[in-house]
Amino acid sequence: MAKQLKAIKCPNDELSLTNCAIVNPREFDTTVRHIEVTGTSDKFVFTLKADQSVSLGEIGFSAVQRKWAMISIETKILVRPFSYDLATQSISLLTLEIDFLSKKSATLDPFDSDLMARDLLQQFSNQAFTIGQQFAFQLTDRSKKIFLVTVKTIESSDLRSVLNNNQSTKSNKIFSGQLIPNSGIIFEKAEGSSLNLTGKSKGKMQHQSIINPDWDFTKIGIGGLDNEFNTIFRRAFASRVFPPELIQQLGIKHVRGILLFGPPGTGKTLMARQIGKMLNAREPKIVNGPQILDKYVGESEANIRKLFAEAEEEEKRLGPNSGLHIIIFDEIDAICKQRGSATGSTGVHDTVVNQLLSKIDGVDQLNNILVIGMTNRRDMIDEALLRPGRLEVQLEISLPDESGRLHILQIHTAKMREYGKLDSGVDLAELAALTKNFSGAELEGLVRAAQSSAMNRPIKASNKVTLDADAVEKLKISRDDFMNALENDIKPAFGVSAEDFELYIRNGIVLWSQAIRDVLEEGQLRIHQTIKSEMTPLVTILLEGKPNSGKTALAAKIAMNSQFPFLKFCSPQSMISYSEMAKAEAIKKVFNDAYKSELSCVVVDEIESLLDYAPIGPRFSNFVLQTLKLLFKKLPPKGRKLLLIATTSEKELIKELGLYQSFSKVIHVPNISRGEEILNFVEQMECFSKQDMDVLNRQINSKTLSIGVKSLLDVIELSQQTTDVYRVAKFVDALEDIGGLHD
Repeated sequence: MAKQLKAIKCPNDELSLTNCAIVNPREFDTTVRHIEVTGTSDKFVFTLKADQSVSLGEIGFSAVQRKWAMISIETKILVRPFSYDLATQSISLLTLEIDFLSKKSATLDPFDSDLMARDLLQQFSNQAFTIGQQFAFQLTDRSKKIFLVTVKTIESSDLRSVLNNNQSTKSNKIFSGQLIPNSGIIFEKAEGSSLNLTGKSKGKMQHQSIINPDWDFTKIGIGGLDNEFNTIFRRAFASRVFPPELIQQLGIKHVRGILLFGPPGTGKTLMARQIGKMLNAREPKIVNGPQILDKYVGESEANIRKLFAEAEEEEKRLGPNSGLHIIIFDEIDAICKQRGSATGSTGVHDTVVNQLLSKIDGVDQLNNILVIGMTNRRDMIDEALLRPGRLEVQLEISLPDESGRLHILQIHTAKMREYGKLDSGVDLAELAALTKNFSGAELEGLVRAAQSSAMNRPIKASNKVTLDADAVEKLKISRDDFMNALENDIKPAFGVSAEDFELYIRNGIVLWSQAIRDVLEEGQLRIHQTIKSEMTPLVTILLEGKPNSGKTALAAKIAMNSQFPFLKFCSPQSMISYSEMAKAEAIKKVFNDAYKSELSCVVVDEIESLLDYAPIGPRFSNFVLQTLKLLFKKLPPKGRKLLLIATTSEKELIKELGLYQSFSKVIHVPNISRGEEILNFVEQMECFSKQDMDVLNRQINSKTLSIGVKSLLDVIELSQQTTDVYRVAKFVDALEDIGGLHD
């Protein structure tokens, strides 16, 4: 509704610097933010501010405003409420001409345009601006300099495209718009001015939105994390693009915390460090978790308070118009352990967690912060930190898939390709396929190892180390360099324990009977079930049989046949002298590591030994038993599959302890029980001559016995130590002693 108001001077200098039209609080409804003034020649838009020093029926303007709008004091002007379409008239980029308001205050001292842009956003956020508009702008630093600013150009982006996740946002030139906290500001020195501007916000520059869908991830050295970045943008930053009043109308609270977790070397820290560079926000504060801790009482909590002090001060001063403050905690598990879990009487960790909780989501909530925590051990973080309102966006940064590995390799070989130092025979797609379960850091290490291998070629080591200059010029990193690095230098932490598996099958698998073929065929069937089935992400097999029957070797062979990227042995030999709790933790770690891979196989060898079972007594570890029971039944996370192969020589014990029903298939591994099976075995081993085999055939073909594969291999090795004349006799005598040959 239009009104006739009398124009007057601004009541005081402080109100003059607000760039607002001043009216009595009862003049307009509180919902009216802007007004349109009809002057002598045109219409002008001003932002309203209420103050009791102005009488009803009057409206105050500063001298700069009156000059721009050509408004005379004591004249009646037509005023009507005005509002912007925030979706299309929110300013994305504001270009300003600036000069000293008074020539007497001119100086040659440099002024940081970035700090000036921050000050201007803080003072005039959500105000109306029109091309040609002039206003006074005072710095908040010690200089208190006042400048005359003229609006040169205004650009806006269609915010609806951000909500709709469009691939590109088009900037439009507009005549008038509303400044928002994330607007870009560019200062250009007015013609003839002596003003000395420094910083990135001076002159013409390309504006980048807070969310740039066309962001090139190769520029920041992170590969394979496109989906993770998109999730962070959608959850944490999209709401911060819009004006505060729109956020209030929707009842939205900004996300104040993100937790990045996952295996070491997957890019968590690198991602967090780059977030600040992609945002129109303060320089992020980056702290390592252990740096917070202090030996003096109360200092650890004080260190937490210092991190939030600047954000608190700005929140009190500017409210919803405050800029975004990013605080990054690396290794956050060092300071945010479960309360009550830490040993000792100081309780420092508990009070640090309490202090952090109060700052993120306490009584006096801060809405201008974003806390990013990173950890390899999400399970150690206090649960109170993980609920909504705190570190509510929890994102797993997992091992990269094949396309992600290719992307990472492309990033780390970019310089070599640019300068022609990568041999044409190097196929990065092949390397990506070969490096299953490599983390980003391990892939970078692989490239460095290949470079090191290539750089050793031109070095001639004799009495003196010399460098072949011609070879240096021709130096290229070849496929052989990468293969050598793969084979000898870099092994993935979440890959295949090749040494363990090769140790158990170093003599190969001898198919001495159909029973052994059946075991391997059943194992192959279970491998296919693990890969293809959507209903059974956990497949469990138990190989049971007498001691020395070859159960462990068969389990290792089945695991190797799977060619899964993660193969791990959980063996009692690696846990000698472990306490019950340490053994349970070690077993749990093997399974937790397996869950990080899409396809995993874990071999749990000699269950009875893991349980510390002793038949005299008997006794066993109930703590380890309960751990195994839970882990054998626990389904892997969504999208992950696990093949579990266990071995035991105590089938009845496993039944009594309640572990037997945890397995989807129990396979019996028999001992060698007939003479013809021994003949098949030694024939495949090729350890006797044809004449010796004929003698053996006559002596043991129709005999029966019971002997394990390991024992038979020992007998064969023993017989090989004698002369040819006595070799067969020694072999048969040893079989009599161990297996008991019978007719």
